[in-house]
Amino acid sequence: MRTFGLLAALAMMAGTAVPALAQERVTLVAYGGLFQERYTKAVIEPFMTANPDIAVEYFPLQGSAQMLGTLRAQKAAPQADMTIMDMSVAKTGTDEGLFDRVDEGVSPHVADLYPNARFENVAGVGLTFDNLVLLSDTQAVPTPPSSWGALRDPAYKGKVAMLAAPDLVGIGLTVVLDHAAGGTDPIANVDRGIAAMKEIAPNIQTWEPKPEIYPTVANGQVSLGVGWNARSQVNAETSGGRLAVTLPAEGSVLQINTINLVKNAPNAGAARRFIDYALSPEAQKSFTEAMYYAPTNRNADIAPGVIDRTVVKSMDAMIPLDWVALAAVRDRITEQWRRQVIPLSR
Repeated sequence: MRTFGLLAALAMMAGTAVPALAQERVTLVAYGGLFQERYTKAVIEPFMTANPDIAVEYFPLQGSAQMLGTLRAQKAAPQADMTIMDMSVAKTGTDEGLFDRVDEGVSPHVADLYPNARFENVAGVGLTFDNLVLLSDTQAVPTPPSSWGALRDPAYKGKVAMLAAPDLVGIGLTVVLDHAAGGTDPIANVDRGIAAMKEIAPNIQTWEPKPEIYPTVANGQVSLGVGWNARSQVNAETSGGRLAVTLPAEGSVLQINTINLVKNAPNAGAARRFIDYALSPEAQKSFTEAMYYAPTNRNADIAPGVIDRTVVKSMDAMIPLDWVALAAVRDRITEQWRRQVIPLSR
């Protein structure tokens, strides 16, 4: 006891502080750019404030296909704990044994998700809803186009940009164009969509806009582009009227981002705690109001002025699409792109 008291006194005299709470580090692989910026402020920082024993490290990548490749490379010794990626890519990851299932045992909030945010054959669950939109530079295109057909207008040769397949922008637009041309089953084939993309390809300036499509259009590097509504809405706000966002008359497709728990994650316990928070009404409300992604938790109470700018406002314009089934033919569509579409832009 005397020794303990002496050590304590010496520590006090030396100004020794009580050791800080040990932190467990958990790694999230997700989209970079604006998504990273807004998600960090709206969800990650509040989570770490409420859970000072966990530090979330954000590893950004441009698209879901890159995330899948990274996780495949790490399968034998995972370095990531969780990922946010498109649902169709998450299906492929599930089939390859990269993820553990996210269910009520991981988060009770799973029970509060909309039915189309849960999937029988996908280990993760829906985190956000979004949709594909047409972007235009209002200086070059004063009247925003009302049709996807504007992308193949010869007046825009070398003035169009978008991400190519296997990115979901390329896959999604192919499905939309296939439907517009009379296609009825994108799982069987998207030949009409590929034919439409072949008409657009000569207008393409780049299939890999850097740092991403939104500033590429807003700064006048290209006149037209294809992107996602949530990011488009935020970029339109900050563009000073330069970026216009249009849902074309032919319709669009619903896109679902999932949150997934990596199998054999090095920090699985902390990852489960983060996923539980990410699916909560509080976190869902915060991110929707920060970036216009529609929430997947039905208990999230979103401000009316925000929800009206999400995909919720245009659900009737969404083309029915089974993304889980489409995942099985994604490679085939990508190969059609590589052989028939991309070469026409060179």
